[in-house]
Amino acid sequence: MHERRDDELVDLWESFKTTGDERAREGLILHFSPLVKFVAGRLGSGLPRNVDPSDLVSYGTFGLIDAIDKFEPERGWKFETYAVNRIKGAILDELRALDWVPRSVRARAREIQRSMAELEHGLQRTATDEELADHMDLPVDSLRDQLGELSTLGFVALDELLNPDERDSSSVRDVVPDSGALDPSGSFEKEETRYLLADSINRLPERDRLVVTLYYFEGLTLAEIGSVLNVTESRVCQIHTKAVLSLRNRFIET
Repeated sequence: MHERRDDELVDLWESFKTTGDERAREGLILHFSPLVKFVAGRLGSGLPRNVDPSDLVSYGTFGLIDAIDKFEPERGWKFETYAVNRIKGAILDELRALDWVPRSVRARAREIQRSMAELEHGLQRTATDEELADHMDLPVDSLRDQLGELSTLGFVALDELLNPDERDSSSVRDVVPDSGALDPSGSFEKEETRYLLADSINRLPERDRLVVTLYYFEGLTLAEIGSVLNVTESRVCQIHTKAVLSLRNRFIET
């Protein structure tokens, strides 16, 4: 990101949040603009060729501006993690409006999720890759390739479990923060969602739970998580997708 001393950044936040100074807002947008290119680049790598990368940056910029407007520095969260969720959400919102996901991909996602639900209902636990592949009559490598494709396309994200049809819906980090008690002013519905999501994550197998935690709460990239787990980035994509589909099924059952 554009070089700027920490104290200058703090001054920009304070000026914008206390007085609404537009110059401070523009300074924040300029400073954090590389986040948009980063997220757009990650999402764009798996999209069809007819999707213009510059359009992704434009969509993401609206997400960055929204994040800057709504961020509350006093809560002590890292802005970059918060903003990445908003930027990604803004890009995916626009892509969904364009109906860019091929029907074959949607059908494959539904088939995998349905098969996982059937298996996990009987097993009363998360199915292994081998069990799921056998249930679907697929080679394990083929199943993992399909999971990786869904993740690369940005088609499966944990944030979508919350309020998928609302552009201003909470991110996972909003609903299940790393620490701190429940916000007493929050609605009962949000508190219940927070509990159910946290409980569901805790029931995942250890490696799946670690991937979800590092990605959504610690802000690590998939490549960084791969280094932690000593596996490839593509394998992390597969684990992430399978974990989210499993969580979706648990929410549906609830």
